[in-house]
Amino acid sequence: MLLIHIVPAAGGVVLSLKNLNTFTFSKLFGAPWTGLRNYRELLFDGASPLRAGFMDALRNTAIYTSVTVAGTIGGGLGVALLLNRPVRGARALRTLALTPWIVPTFVVATLWQFMWQSDVGIVDKLLVDWTHVLHHRPVWLLGGNTIWAIVVPSVWRGLPFSMLLCFAGLRAIPSELYEAAAIDGAGAWQRFRAITLPLLRPLLAIQLLFLVIYTAYQFVIPNVMLGSDPGPHADLLMTLIVRTSFQNNLVGVGAAASTLLVLGMAVWVGVWLLAFRRDLEAPA
Repeated sequence: MLLIHIVPAAGGVVLSLKNLNTFTFSKLFGAPWTGLRNYRELLFDGASPLRAGFMDALRNTAIYTSVTVAGTIGGGLGVALLLNRPVRGARALRTLALTPWIVPTFVVATLWQFMWQSDVGIVDKLLVDWTHVLHHRPVWLLGGNTIWAIVVPSVWRGLPFSMLLCFAGLRAIPSELYEAAAIDGAGAWQRFRAITLPLLRPLLAIQLLFLVIYTAYQFVIPNVMLGSDPGPHADLLMTLIVRTSFQNNLVGVGAAASTLLVLGMAVWVGVWLLAFRRDLEAPA
């Protein structure tokens, strides 16, 4: 933990307090000290283009993380409930449902990049030519739709794992509980709300913790699909940090943005612990 996490993290914080750029990079930790200037430029300097880009990335990351996590957990639970029903070929269906999870993220991003193409992509063919849900072909890889172009494949990629965990949790719930509730007159929704959700709450809480962190640190899907600069509507904090640090060579500013992201995740973990502390307590 000391060598792999604490020392590199401390080094990143130190670099965020230095004027580290193309001209001073050879000095690394010997670069000129700037204190909190990099943080002020990102957070408070209204005249700085860095602040505008950081705020756009912060907003996009919040939207992307919220929608992706909600879609992944909600969709995973819904599919798990469907697959938990006694249907013919249930094992084959469960195996097929896991397919998106075993596909590498790079391949997922590349496939969806082709699928989102306006002229030849299957998404617009489905929505416009085949089902006539839309009367024009949206542009998904440019402009305001780009955030949804990365949300959908992210949900598609992560949903099988959430489904698998929820399915395992459903299998562990004794059927006698549902039978007793049905005898007492509880309907399907009442059984779901009073039995399924409370017993799955610890499992859903663990998924929520890790999915928020994993999604907030997402880089591959937006980078592969939209390039190193996804634009103001889909630029995430990770793409901003990599571009600022390694393309624009503003390593000190990139380190400051990275430190702010880590602090944000630390706050999230603290909030999560407060919200789900009772779910993690072992029964006496």
